[in-house]
Amino acid sequence: MEPIKVGVIGAGSISEMHFESYQHHDDVEVYAVCDLNGQRAKAKAEKYGAEKYFTDYRQLLDLPEIDAVSVCTWNDSHAEISIAALNSGKHVLVEKPLCKTVEEALAIEKAVQESNGKVLQVGFVRRFGTNTQVLKKFIDAGDLGDIYYAKASCLRVLGNPGGWFADKERSGGGPLIDLGVHVIDLCWYLMGKPKVQSVSGNTYSRLGNRSNVENKSFYKAADYDRHKNTVEDLANAMIRFENGASLMVDVSFTLHAKGESVAVNVYGEKGGAEVEPELQITTEKHNTILNATPQIDALSFDFKKGFQNEIDHFVSCLKGDVETICPVQDGVEIMKILAGVYESSEKGKEIYLS
Repeated sequence: MEPIKVGVIGAGSISEMHFESYQHHDDVEVYAVCDLNGQRAKAKAEKYGAEKYFTDYRQLLDLPEIDAVSVCTWNDSHAEISIAALNSGKHVLVEKPLCKTVEEALAIEKAVQESNGKVLQVGFVRRFGTNTQVLKKFIDAGDLGDIYYAKASCLRVLGNPGGWFADKERSGGGPLIDLGVHVIDLCWYLMGKPKVQSVSGNTYSRLGNRSNVENKSFYKAADYDRHKNTVEDLANAMIRFENGASLMVDVSFTLHAKGESVAVNVYGEKGGAEVEPELQITTEKHNTILNATPQIDALSFDFKKGFQNEIDHFVSCLKGDVETICPVQDGVEIMKILAGVYESSEKGKEIYLS
């Protein structure tokens, strides 16, 4: 059987996880690379043995031998490139968020429907963490009962990387669309993907990128500019679902907090669970409350393993062995939630989505 030929569009930092994961898969060949920076495209092509490299993604999509692409570009080009790839007969793995707006998300969904069975998988990588997959089995078996409440927090103290992350035109927003998309989707997925009813949210832009801070190093994007910042510092929201369940979330790039923290929890009628920072399950047996710690390799999200699982799943979908657990419809629903938070903050009122 001929290897699946893959093109990677966008050769920035997140693409490394795609390149390495594809390289570890015997059924895949990284065939082409595209990046606006020609030198970077060439370097990645040489590093991962790709035959071709481009600065225009259209040239990559014109290659008939390419079967699938990973879209690892700025958020503002996700929709354009994904739709073009589908229209050219390629399967697509697109990094989160699916795009910048609900309108773009619906356009991608339409392209998938018209693509004659091509796979589009949204990069909700935290669904592929071992801790998530183990907990999902408990939930699906009914061990926690109906999940009626979830709470997620991803707070950075000094985590505005500048560059395109801090440019709303390219990113679509700040910590909500970059970090919040992960924890919101993780909770929603574990809750059984209930239909959203309403969103009440707030965003704050009080601190900027805090480039004045001394004696503490922090991540900087390749095009870091201390004067460029048009995204929020902090976002919080209460999300209500039609089945009566609710989700509370807060995320930040920068905040006067003691330290970075990630906490994700879900609560059901029979039990609850802490997903992050480490998987713990709480339940009841014989009228006694029990705290259980699963014996698994990674109680927290393992970034490298998560991406390998995601890529392996994508390849299995291309081979027709399974259907993706991250379909375009899920990307659309999460985009509605994210857009709802921004709209709610702007208008100062709750937004009803159904």
